[in-house]
Amino acid sequence: MNKVLLFNPRSARSKHRIPNAIMNIAASIEGKYEWVIVDGNRESEPYQKIKSYLSTGEFKYVGFTVMPGPQVKQAVPFSKQIREDFPDTVIVWGGYFPTSHYKVILNSGYVDFVINGPGDHAFPNLVDALENNKPYELIKNLIFKSGDSILKTIKEDLIEQDTLPPLPYDKLNDLYPIRNYLGKTYLGKKTLAYHSSIGCPFTCSFCAVVPTYEARWKAKSAEKVYRDIKYIKEKWGADAIEFHDNNFFVSEKRTVEFAKLIKPEKMKWWGMARIDTMAKFSDATLNLLSEAGCTMIFFGAESGNNEILKQLDKGGTQTGDQILAFAERLKKFGITPEYSFVLGTPAPTAAAVEKQIDFEINFIKKIKKINPKTEIVLYTYSPVPTEGSDLYEQVLATGFHFPQKLEDWISPQWENFDLRKNPLTPWLTPEMIDKIKDFETVLNGYYPTISDIRMSRIKRNFIRFCASLRYRSNFYWKPYELKILQIMWKYRQPEIEGM
Repeated sequence: MNKVLLFNPRSARSKHRIPNAIMNIAASIEGKYEWVIVDGNRESEPYQKIKSYLSTGEFKYVGFTVMPGPQVKQAVPFSKQIREDFPDTVIVWGGYFPTSHYKVILNSGYVDFVINGPGDHAFPNLVDALENNKPYELIKNLIFKSGDSILKTIKEDLIEQDTLPPLPYDKLNDLYPIRNYLGKTYLGKKTLAYHSSIGCPFTCSFCAVVPTYEARWKAKSAEKVYRDIKYIKEKWGADAIEFHDNNFFVSEKRTVEFAKLIKPEKMKWWGMARIDTMAKFSDATLNLLSEAGCTMIFFGAESGNNEILKQLDKGGTQTGDQILAFAERLKKFGITPEYSFVLGTPAPTAAAVEKQIDFEINFIKKIKKINPKTEIVLYTYSPVPTEGSDLYEQVLATGFHFPQKLEDWISPQWENFDLRKNPLTPWLTPEMIDKIKDFETVLNGYYPTISDIRMSRIKRNFIRFCASLRYRSNFYWKPYELKILQIMWKYRQPEIEGM
């Protein structure tokens, strides 16, 4: 029986976390097929490690998890090299990037299958079919080439998360010590990354989650989440949690149940939410979250302009006024709101785009005045191929298009595109992009993020002093003195490297 190699491409320079996505796939084949994980975050020469396994002749299947951005840089050349060095190997990609860009991936000639959404059933079913020379065309959540055509099978209903097998932490620990995945962050000295749910029940047209989960959400029970975290805490000493769910706080009931369970453990934690969802939570719930260690919550504010929120198909009931009110409300509970904003959405004229950017800058400053502890994360709008959305149709009408060759995605400009730092969109001029980046530099100077634990109080006070005149006078143009300080001190931006 052939073995399976699962590869997690490098996603960060220093902040390494348990590769949960690839661990889910490992769990799905545990006991059926022998497997190994190669973690690009933990290997200095990951391809040599991959090659050492494949050279044994025992491994026929290689699964890649590929997020947009840094992971593409290893996934593309490594897949191409595997095809050259080991032509009989079956290469399977899963994750947000292949789900959104499956055509260019399959047309590359060196990826055989794309998992279209969760792979907990699709991947083992595919391996079973290939091992036993049986048809795979009816396996759900698959995309593949048949001749010159690309075929997509139907989507599977989301799986009840409590029915899934446990992640094989102990076996991962044999390959890479778990303690090395528990990093020091703003939250704690040994921070655990954990997924307690998949998907999101909303259809924001700028979000890569939508093509993958199609407005669906499934969560583990609070009890199951607590047991997993308790196990890692007791065995490896985890003292804080980053919930990497797309939307942890969908259910107030589940949130309350988890908060009550985790409260005695004295662990700090962070998760992602929607403002209009949590605005409905009672004061009692918010107070419980604070007491239970919830320290910071990431919210997709996106825009203070209600028309832009509509353009982004934000859904729900979120408004600019609600964004402001909720930032103020969280002050009394000691929970730090982390608001992300998307600047530079399409507009009919350059003047209209410029006006939008100026509006958001002023709106962000208004939030900071209401609650100075609000963390602000800035992105420039980067199109997501959400087929059928009005916003994506607007994007295509401007002449924008994605790369036609997979290799083009690993160029520096397209990597920055995936990090939402260089949108490559026709309606944004270089001057507009500079305005956004210059404001971001001044903002990060006047309000250094609390999540960068390397910055001392002296550095924070000094850079704030240097940025104060610019921030107060709305003069953001070419803040070279602040950029130099941020480069010298290796200022960490949460949107790129997390906490």
